Amino acid sequence: MIKPGFLRKGDKVCLVAPGRKLDRASIDTAAGILQEHGLSVRLGENLFSSAHSYLSGSDAERLADLQRALDDPSINAIICVRGGYGTNRILDQLDFTRFVKAPKWVCGFSDVTALHLKLQAVGIESIHGAMPVQFQKNGAGHSAESLIKTLFGTFEPLTAQFSAANRLGEGTGKLIGGNLSLLTDSLGTSNEIQTENKILVIEEVGEYAYRFDRMIVQLKRAGKLNKLAGLVIGHMTDIKEGELPFAETVEQMLRYHTREFNYPVAFNFLTGHDHPNLSWIEGADARLTATSTGSTLTF
Repeated sequence: MIKPGFLRKGDKVCLVAPGRKLDRASIDTAAGILQEHGLSVRLGENLFSSAHSYLSGSDAERLADLQRALDDPSINAIICVRGGYGTNRILDQLDFTRFVKAPKWVCGFSDVTALHLKLQAVGIESIHGAMPVQFQKNGAGHSAESLIKTLFGTFEPLTAQFSAANRLGEGTGKLIGGNLSLLTDSLGTSNEIQTENKILVIEEVGEYAYRFDRMIVQLKRAGKLNKLAGLVIGHMTDIKEGELPFAETVEQMLRYHTREFNYPVAFNFLTGHDHPNLSWIEGADARLTATSTGSTLTF
C-alpha cells in the first residue's frame, strides 16, 4: 500500500460530494475550520448543483468533480463532505491512472466506505474520519481536530474502554473497513472487501437489529470473517428493534457469529456516526491489543 504525503500549511484541499448533497452553511463552517489550520480550500465545481433532489448533482457532475480532484496535481487532499448514498453509482467510472502516480489523501466515512475500498484495490491508503456534515454538530470539535491532525501526520493510538464482550488477544495486519452496510454492499463488485489477515473495523447507524445480524451473517457466509487478524467495533448508533423484537444486542450477535474464531474482538472504539469520530488510516499496518483493562490500536 502507498501512503500519500502528509500535509503542510499552505497545502490545498478540495471538498467534493460523491453522494448526498450538503447545505452551504455546513460547507462554509468546514472551510473556515480548515483555513484556520493553514489550509487552502477549493470547492468542487458542481458541489451545489440542483440536478438531483437527493444527490449532490447528477452522476456525471459528481464524477467530474471527484475525477478533477483526483487528477489535479495542485490539490493535496480530497475531503468528502458527507455520506448518505450515491458514491457507489460513480465508482466504476473513475480513472485512477494519474492518481496512483501522484496519490493524495482521500477522506470520509459512512457512504465513502465504498471509495475507501476502491482505493485499497488500487493500492493507496486513505483516511477514515469526520466530514463537514458533522462539523456544525455539538461535540464535533474533537472529531474535526482528529481529522486535521491525521492529515498533518500527527496521530496517536486509538484506545477503547474495556467491554465484557471483548475477546482478549493481540493481532497485527492492515487496518480496513468502515460502515457495515457498505462493506456488505461491496460483495461481488469491483471493490469487494478483502479481509484475510487484516484487522476489520465496523460501525453502523440507524439499522434494525435483525438487519444488522443479517449483514454480519452475509459477511461470514462470504468468508470475510474467517481469517481476520482482529475485529474492531466502533459506534453502533441507533440500532433499533422492529415491530417484533430481535432481542439480541450487537455484542451478542458479534460474539455468536465469531465464536469459532480466536482473533481478538474489541468493542467501544470511537469511530463512526457519533462524536468523537476519531480518524484512522485505511490500509495502514496496525496492531490490535485487547486486554482486561481496555483495547488499543497502534499504527
